[in-house]
Amino acid sequence: MRRATDRVHHYRARGSWRGSTAVGYDDYRRAHSGSAPPAAAEFALTADPAFRGEPERANPEQLLVLAAVSCQLLSFLAVAARARVDVLEYDDDAEAEMDMDDRPARITRITLRPRIVVAAGTTRDRIEHLVEVAHRECFIANSLRSEMTIEPTITFR
Repeated sequence: MRRATDRVHHYRARGSWRGSTAVGYDDYRRAHSGSAPPAAAEFALTADPAFRGEPERANPEQLLVLAAVSCQLLSFLAVAARARVDVLEYDDDAEAEMDMDDRPARITRITLRPRIVVAAGTTRDRIEHLVEVAHRECFIANSLRSEMTIEPTITFR
């Protein structure tokens, strides 16, 4: 029997910055680090370059889009595996849009463009249905207000 606490998942994240803002908005460094314990990886982060960040580091907006990509990928693989569909490859080239004139500023649109390669033996309609089911089951998509569009390209091998 499951305990009630088994149904509530908790996630941790850490962020750390050192420096001085005494130099003013234009000149303080936006570079900082982040981690998500218990994972050991530490991320080199910054602000979007539009907000004086360093382009060689990831920014929070990119991480949000990456979370959406990763969640859709994992949800799709799960529903495909349960449906006994053999997925061979899944690549996504996603993008997001943030309109600074639309207040409060936020990511308003995320477009996922998964390229999915599956083994022969199923139909395009079935794969498209599984993409939709995965989207409905994606925890990140369910957590966002942003419009999310999925434009899959499906290849059979």
